[in-house]
Amino acid sequence: MRRLALVFALLAATAAQARTYTSPQALINCLYAETFDSAYSSEALNESLTANGEAVDFDPILAGQDGVASNVRLSPPIILGDMAELEVSFRNGNRSATPYSTLVRENGGWKVDDIADQSGDDPWSVRELLGQ
Repeated sequence: MRRLALVFALLAATAAQARTYTSPQALINCLYAETFDSAYSSEALNESLTANGEAVDFDPILAGQDGVASNVRLSPPIILGDMAELEVSFRNGNRSATPYSTLVRENGGWKVDDIADQSGDDPWSVRELLGQ
């Protein structure tokens, strides 16, 4: 996982400039349609992943180890200035998931700053797993 975080950091400078998402929904729709890379995450989240990436041993986008998200639905975002939060619901095989994404507006577009799932017996947040 540390190598993955290092790759995120190395790609961040160029990839982040190449992708600008003008709405929270546009970012999340692309996030679930493509492979996650540093272009989707905030500078602060990229720094945390670089330093503590091994703390996240599952795919927070899928809220699990592997699979494919299908029937992805987004709640209307709650936007407060340069921060937004929205719920994403989807199916991953025979399991349903409903993580929340926290986004920040930075460098002219929206970026993922945290993903969390507070349901079930083991609630989690990427930021908390990274010690933030």
